Amino acid sequence: MTKKLNSSQLYSAMLLLAMSMQTLSFSVNAQFRSDSEKSAEIAGANTTELPDLSPKSKVAPDLQESVDNLANGFRADETQKVIIQMKTATEINSTFGDEISQEMKVRMFAEEARSNKSRALSVKFKLQSLDGQFKKSFNNLGLVSAELPLSKIRELTMDEDVAYISPDRETQATGHIETTTGASLVRSLLGNATAVGGNGIGIAILDSGIESNHADFKPFVTSRVVYEKSFLTGNTDTSDKYGHGTHVAGLAAGTDIFSNSNSGYYNGTAPNANLLNLRVLDDNGKGTSSSVIAAIDWAIANKATYNIRVMNLSLGTGPKDSYSNDPLCQAARRAFNAGIVVVASAGNYGKGANGAAIYGGIGSPGIEPSVITVGAVNTYGTDIRSDDTVATFSSRGPTRGYKTLANGARKYDNLIKPDLVAPGNKLIAPESMGTAYPDPITGWIYYKNKMVYNFPSLQVSPYVDSGSGVNRKGYQYCSGTSMAAPVVSGAVALMLQVRPNLTPSLVKAILMYSAQPMKNYNTLEQGAGELNADGAVRIANLVKTTLPTFNGATMLSAALPTSQTSTIAGQTVNWGKGVITNHGFLYGNDLMNKYQGMYSSGVLISDSTPFSGSTLIKSTTRTSGILNLYQGAIKINSNGVLISDGILHLSANAMGGSPTPFLNSQGVLISDGVLISDGVLISDGVLISDGGANAFNTWLGDNTVSMLPAP
Repeated sequence: MTKKLNSSQLYSAMLLLAMSMQTLSFSVNAQFRSDSEKSAEIAGANTTELPDLSPKSKVAPDLQESVDNLANGFRADETQKVIIQMKTATEINSTFGDEISQEMKVRMFAEEARSNKSRALSVKFKLQSLDGQFKKSFNNLGLVSAELPLSKIRELTMDEDVAYISPDRETQATGHIETTTGASLVRSLLGNATAVGGNGIGIAILDSGIESNHADFKPFVTSRVVYEKSFLTGNTDTSDKYGHGTHVAGLAAGTDIFSNSNSGYYNGTAPNANLLNLRVLDDNGKGTSSSVIAAIDWAIANKATYNIRVMNLSLGTGPKDSYSNDPLCQAARRAFNAGIVVVASAGNYGKGANGAAIYGGIGSPGIEPSVITVGAVNTYGTDIRSDDTVATFSSRGPTRGYKTLANGARKYDNLIKPDLVAPGNKLIAPESMGTAYPDPITGWIYYKNKMVYNFPSLQVSPYVDSGSGVNRKGYQYCSGTSMAAPVVSGAVALMLQVRPNLTPSLVKAILMYSAQPMKNYNTLEQGAGELNADGAVRIANLVKTTLPTFNGATMLSAALPTSQTSTIAGQTVNWGKGVITNHGFLYGNDLMNKYQGMYSSGVLISDSTPFSGSTLIKSTTRTSGILNLYQGAIKINSNGVLISDGILHLSANAMGGSPTPFLNSQGVLISDGVLISDGVLISDGVLISDGGANAFNTWLGDNTVSMLPAP
């Protein structure tokens, strides 16, 4: 029986934990150090050469600009919606692994929730004294939404309970799958009695709503949309009049049994998974960061009730803050620490108005290291993968969130993203009902959501009521990294059905290890390669039912396949056998043969390769076995066989090295494209489901041949 700790013992344990995990004292301003810096300590690396990375202020850069403009008389003193990050009571936002017991992790979460309630009350009184308005507290996340005058922002930062203040940025929605991803190959992996379709796994869809009565989710009596809730202020409607969320849900978990004689032509990757409709975007596909944060907070609190193991965020905003300060990233990290696999779209900033390649366009929360960030592939409508290309609109890395240092310089995160890519161009999935449009001649009633109404060419087959009841099987096209993300979310559900004990970091590592490297693309475009659901689920099935807990232990119950390949649509698909870290990648069979410390609960894969001076090294506590380290982003050669078979595209030192001149205040040089540099804010902070101002045109996708409607 586990011995319970009293409050005094708990406090002492937490104090010892904090001392063992963090030997450097730091102020509130410096509490969010980058994970690679912390893991450098774990590896015993020399960090004395690192510059002072303490943030200059506790105010987000774009909000600080508004405050400065007010002070200089360039704008009026108006009410500002903000997200307030409160000071943490424990090391909950730091790296923690199996050196901390599960009981202690639970207690840390409980202690944070208790502390957050107290701090939120204190902040509420402070806001009242500043003519502000307290809106809502998200106790599982340590965040508060509020409104107050711009002139009072600086005064609020003096409160000792306040760690960081960001604007409540607006949000907005973003757009043959079984066969081309290899998902259909693993349906019978567990035997004929149990199909591998994501059974029992809950996928939380944070989007514009889900048409829960659509035949793909409710073919007969019971809908697989097991819970619905709107997090929009003053709006309890959970239906999807915009059309984005339903399409996303269908790609993750649609079950097409009616469109073509039960052919499953439009099946999602996990057609048996349960869906949770957490609506955060309005009828025009817009919302706020606080709505998304509220939904994440709810998902954490209700994880056990609905077995929420996957969270899909097909939305994002242009990054301004470093991931260590960004409130959306902080919320996503907390979900990760709670054991939820968070999947996010990379964004649609892959090219400019002139068609030239753009680097550095990854959106938030896709810039967060714990998140599985997904770019988009153009399959040209074929099941074979040899003709696949990275979609031109798909955002490229490196990530461009930044901290403003005490000396005024900007330190960019510059992490390699996306983590992998998946089909996302002109895909067909369920269409939501939307609004009724009666036909004056036939008397029939047709339905169109906002996306189809604005872009009629997206229509494949409409909802229509001919007098005998609503046809609940309308379908539409959509494109974007928002469509690629749920394809991966569905694959994650398959993996977790096969091995429920997988940690979020291990799920991410398996997805990358089994991904197929795409020839002639670099890792800032494709990450580890194209999703291979067949390989990922087969590896997951080899993991021991009781996961090891120490670095270097044997992780698999049987040997990896000798060839380490899959056969998809008659073609051999090679597993890349590499894992993207922070500014480089690791590769080798022991990534799967041996348990790596970076797979532990609450530990990031990026913690495995910290800097020692200007050199990227392997952590001795987060890696084990025979692993090779490649420093920097590479371009895969024309063979496209292994991720290691590439040439250097951008060095690790150029992206993340220290000390100066590698602070990248003017951006880093990319030879075949333009880098978003000097902290340019893409999309003006508007959180959109798939990128930025180009997103609405992205719905139409690359103008190529594509997936055809069911015959």
